[in-house]
Amino acid sequence: MNDSNPNSDTPDAVRRNILKISGLTAAAVGLASVSGLPAFAQFDDWDKVFPKSDAVDHQKVRFTNRYGIALVGDLYMPANRGEGTLPALAVAGPFGAVKEQSAGLYAQTMAERGFITLAFDPSFVGESGGEVRSVASPDINTEDFSAAIDCLGLRPEVDRERIGVIGICGFAGMALNAVAADKRVKAVATTSMYDMSRVMARGYYDAMTEEQRMTAMQQMSEQRWADAEGDTAALAGGLPDTLDGVTDPVVQMYFDYYKTPRGYHERSVNSNAGWTVTNGLSFMNMPLLTYIAEVSPRPMLLIAGSEAHSLYFTEDAYAAAAEPKELMIIDGADHVDLYDQVDIIPFDRLQSFFEEHMSA
Repeated sequence: MNDSNPNSDTPDAVRRNILKISGLTAAAVGLASVSGLPAFAQFDDWDKVFPKSDAVDHQKVRFTNRYGIALVGDLYMPANRGEGTLPALAVAGPFGAVKEQSAGLYAQTMAERGFITLAFDPSFVGESGGEVRSVASPDINTEDFSAAIDCLGLRPEVDRERIGVIGICGFAGMALNAVAADKRVKAVATTSMYDMSRVMARGYYDAMTEEQRMTAMQQMSEQRWADAEGDTAALAGGLPDTLDGVTDPVVQMYFDYYKTPRGYHERSVNSNAGWTVTNGLSFMNMPLLTYIAEVSPRPMLLIAGSEAHSLYFTEDAYAAAAEPKELMIIDGADHVDLYDQVDIIPFDRLQSFFEEHMSA
């Protein structure tokens, strides 16, 4: 299924458009199923989509956010870390992913470079708590970052005066929102940023009409009746099981990560049945980046690919932010390249950025 006119104002087209946005970040077409997927090799009891590093110690941690929701994360520490305290980073994203995917790769790699890192599942996703499942909240998921800061700062190995944040994709916008309010964070970096409130409220490239917006909210509001009457919340559906007949390059790009051995994970929202149908409601009138200027005077590093369909989110966030700020465009990279392509992700710059701005 491929909408030839994504801005058509017919009811079915509007519903598809909003489900594409709220159901799977970009374009979710068709109901997801894991049937027929190949078996994925694991590394002994290692449940990540990337190889385990011998230079890093790993352990599972549990902590609770301000709303009492129990969160689960993977803590990565340099194996040869000595006796002193180290700087630390909280890492989350992409929107609809789990800590065993991109966030874990970032966390492990930055641990190899001398940081203690925590990749965590946000509320309602993965191994973290919260009911109903597969739902997101601009408020609660922003709080999840601060809860991760709590967790890191209570560890004896961590210098709580040197804690930073990395947000990926849709959780990049929530990372910036968290850092604007949480003054304990010393520096923040994002990659392939999405402003989830903007894309759900206005559509891609702000192309959603007012009529489409009202229709989408009406349909999601009506869906609440069905959810309230049933035992479970309806799911919007995720990526298709195959790319047969799919010509949308964004769908193809996400499929190549979430639905193949490259990035598939059994607990990932995007690898499976997607978000709840009503997921977009809480984002549509709650702008995440209203106070982005209040990240200052803490520095931010915003990274995006030159070929990413999402590039405009990063560019607009950079324009709205106050100094000190840095915009880094990776030539030739698309949105998903910055999820896991270690030869493209600028880890050298991430390391030097946090070392510079979180020095002892």
